[in-house]
Amino acid sequence: MIEIKKLTKNYGSKQVLDNIELLFIKGNVYGIVGENGAGKTTLFRCMAGIELYDGKIMYKNGQLKKVLGYLPTDLFFFPKMTAREYLQLLCNARQVTAPNFDEVNIFDLPLDQYADTYSTGMKKKLALNALLLQKNDVFILDEPFNGVDIHSNILIKELIVKLKRLNKIVIISSHIFSTLNDTCDYLHLLKNGAIHKSVDKAHFSSIEEDMKSSNILNKIDKLNIL
Repeated sequence: MIEIKKLTKNYGSKQVLDNIELLFIKGNVYGIVGENGAGKTTLFRCMAGIELYDGKIMYKNGQLKKVLGYLPTDLFFFPKMTAREYLQLLCNARQVTAPNFDEVNIFDLPLDQYADTYSTGMKKKLALNALLLQKNDVFILDEPFNGVDIHSNILIKELIVKLKRLNKIVIISSHIFSTLNDTCDYLHLLKNGAIHKSVDKAHFSSIEEDMKSSNILNKIDKLNIL
């Protein structure tokens, strides 16, 4: 279980997160949604221990960062490091015995190619593959479906379902509402750095309607297309 209490984050005078209170329980998939700039990535970076913050992030079973697999939107790979070497590096980081990487190459990536030469989608698939090999208990996936081909999108959705069955905590963000509907048990809507609404699966449509009602039609009308 992860409990977040009064989480606040400021960049200088700008408040990005405002007294966030959330509870994440194992065996569930949680979606964090909101417009660009709402604070989703900052929340994830705080949970991953990358950002300093005020408030508390408590993990029942010890240090969260030791069991957390974090997939950021912007990925970095060392130059001249092959994908195979990257997988080995992340296994070493968790002191996990490395498997035969060719056998667990679920996205059929060219493992002996330099990872920094990969396309955006390939980089994302490599990073996700590596996080799965670490046998983490918690996964935070920031826009895992963006830039990825349709076949891999289906595979990622099935992986998330599998992680749920394995009693993991999975937290994802996505701008593709259908993927959230297919994978999540709960949705939390972030607006201006605060939790605006939290719903279970039976009420996902209320989140979608809430997001649509944010003056979208008025903005479209301003274009005067017709």
